[in-house]
Amino acid sequence: MLPYLWPGDQPWVRVRVVLSLAALVATKLIAVGTPFFYKGAVDGLAGESAQPLWMLAVGAAGLTAAYVMARFMRIGFQQLRDVVFARVGQRALRRLAFEVITHLHRLSMRYHIARRTGSLSRITERGIKGIDFLLRFLLFSIGPLFLELVLIAVVLLTWFDWRYLAAVALTVVLYIGFTARITEWRVKIRRVMNEQDQEAAHKAMDGLINFETVKQFGAQTREANRYDRAMMRYEAASLKTTRSLAVLNLGQAVLMNCGLMACLLLAAHDVALGALSVGGFVMVNAYMMQVIMPLDNLGFVYREIRQSLLDMGEMFDLLEQKAEIADRPNARPLRVHGGAVEFSHVRFGYEAARPILRDISFDAKAGQTIAIVGASGAGKSTIGRLLFRFYDVQKGAVRIDGQDVREVTQASLQAAIGIVPQETVLFHDTLYYNIAYGRPAARQADIAAAAQAAKIHDFIMELPQQYQTMVGERGLKLSGGERQRVGLARALLKNPPILLLDEATSALDTRTERAIQESLRALGSGRTVVTIAHRLSTIVESDEILVLARGRIAERGRHAHLLAQGGRYAQMWQRQLKTPPTKPPAEAGSVQARVLEGLDAKTRVKI
Repeated sequence: MLPYLWPGDQPWVRVRVVLSLAALVATKLIAVGTPFFYKGAVDGLAGESAQPLWMLAVGAAGLTAAYVMARFMRIGFQQLRDVVFARVGQRALRRLAFEVITHLHRLSMRYHIARRTGSLSRITERGIKGIDFLLRFLLFSIGPLFLELVLIAVVLLTWFDWRYLAAVALTVVLYIGFTARITEWRVKIRRVMNEQDQEAAHKAMDGLINFETVKQFGAQTREANRYDRAMMRYEAASLKTTRSLAVLNLGQAVLMNCGLMACLLLAAHDVALGALSVGGFVMVNAYMMQVIMPLDNLGFVYREIRQSLLDMGEMFDLLEQKAEIADRPNARPLRVHGGAVEFSHVRFGYEAARPILRDISFDAKAGQTIAIVGASGAGKSTIGRLLFRFYDVQKGAVRIDGQDVREVTQASLQAAIGIVPQETVLFHDTLYYNIAYGRPAARQADIAAAAQAAKIHDFIMELPQQYQTMVGERGLKLSGGERQRVGLARALLKNPPILLLDEATSALDTRTERAIQESLRALGSGRTVVTIAHRLSTIVESDEILVLARGRIAERGRHAHLLAQGGRYAQMWQRQLKTPPTKPPAEAGSVQARVLEGLDAKTRVKI
């Protein structure tokens, strides 16, 4: 935490830290000096002085006023300390939170797929709270407590004798030892409670994120019971925590009261012998109260610090996670000349024992459209992920305009590629924000133009709040087709040199799909387009079609050529048309065949 509290490039932070510590020291000096005024006032009122009564009364009144003023100043310096330090602490928390969220976004796709979003959110939240607690209490409770104990020890040894110091020291040592031992036991229980808390949070978030699916299957009770079972385990761990807390509090009370009784018995004995005044007895009691109160607070603070360290440990474990995909030290920005995409002998698998792509090679020249088709699990979407460099290939290379994507910065690579995914997930924000995500600095006119090209502008203008309409969690207030058109508008607005269409029209009806295809053709003009398709009717004009099967390119060529081969692609085409071929494949290259290939099955049957 030191770089956040004592940065070399921001002197105002260090000034505030110094002022806070100065106020802290002043607070403790006043706290230790206050009982002297109390002692003087009590001795004066008890008549333990040779001065006249009226002078004693005046003196006692003055000392009482000084005592009250000292208490007021103590509180004043405490508040000054908190106000001065508040900006430093909040700045440190904000910067650390920014570092955590930035790091989480840098981590690989593989890491986020393996982790649960609910638990990540809870770990981060608790870690930040733990640091907040540590900043406030470690600086302003633990450190000040030991400063105050040292000052009190000096006073006891100077104004009284070693017996008082021995009684206080023994009490403090026993108290800290007992607290530490019991707290370590409690931390293990709290760790289990944290795990169950994360599990319950995950169950709740999982059900709420998939709310529509839950409703479709009538599984509300099932999800509630699933959450309740997780909460039942959390409840059991929480009860153990509560019982252990009772043991801790009871033991601390016994030790502190035994220490207080020992010191007061010593003081009473000295008063009886005439070695100590009544004011001295009150002074001992005041110092014991000053020891007991922060020590009692120390028990709470120590427990919370241990818990905060546990929570921070989990958060810093996240920060220590190495990004699987990182820019190389000498990485340069991608220089796009035309947007040519090349896959050269690419081999890749999410798991070493289960390869997905086996020796994939193709070359999409600048301005060409390459279509990729195949059965589910053939590796179509994996090619898109490798193009974005969400993963690194295990063999071979992916190049853009001759530059290996591993040698360029990820930011420049991702800026050069636009995507219209099969399932467009939107942010819980406005339509304007979601479309502008493709180019945040875009003018409103550009955003409206992109929406018009995506055939969603008219729909937006019919809404009461138009572009300021909230789309809901993950865009669930919109239909699948509406979300997909928002995704298309986002890609249109970004206007990238390379475009990836991953089943870009899968959620659209036929009429809208044809209109969108016109927009896609306009968008693809002059840029390289990689299309992952299921509907073969959307790719008949592609410059090359790749047919994937078991991680390899089984067939490749233009639409007519692949139909003429009568292989996998021709079979897929016939299955989608749901009608047997009426002409031999050899005639597929004729003008009539090319016209028919561009039509859907229903229109073709009519002809």
